[in-house]
Amino acid sequence: MARRKWVRAVAGLGLALASGVWWEAIAAAVGGAEAPLPHFASLHSDKVNLRAGPGDRYPVEWVYVRKDWPVEVVAQFDHWRRVRDWAGTEGWVHEKMVAGRREVIVIGGVRALRTAPDLAAALVARAEPGVVARLDECRGGWCRIVAGDVTGWVERSNIWGVYPTEAVP
Repeated sequence: MARRKWVRAVAGLGLALASGVWWEAIAAAVGGAEAPLPHFASLHSDKVNLRAGPGDRYPVEWVYVRKDWPVEVVAQFDHWRRVRDWAGTEGWVHEKMVAGRREVIVIGGVRALRTAPDLAAALVARAEPGVVARLDECRGGWCRIVAGDVTGWVERSNIWGVYPTEAVP
């Protein structure tokens, strides 16, 4: 049985190598005890190198310079995590650079933050596109976020960093 799984993994790896998505295939074959993939997280430091592959020998393609920047972890290999940001940029970062803290980013236009999860609720503030905030909780189509000293409810579709039907306590 174990030999059969190994043969399937090697065969799958061969196909992946031929198709150019080999790191994702290796990550899927190796697996891990971390949160299910994909999942949202944030960056742990104000300087994080985004690499072309899972290791220090791969070139740095981008440098994130903001701690708590929201990312989606889409694959893992050993101590490396393949992440994607709200703009679709993908690459590999060391696992120590990924934190479990949930952050979101305001997308689209200027978005209203309200006192309750209701369009009729009083306005607390307006958030510009690109504002990064801590995700506090979600109820239905609304999420409560904290940006600096402002807490308010925003429509879920107006932020990136939470799945459409994800339950966030």
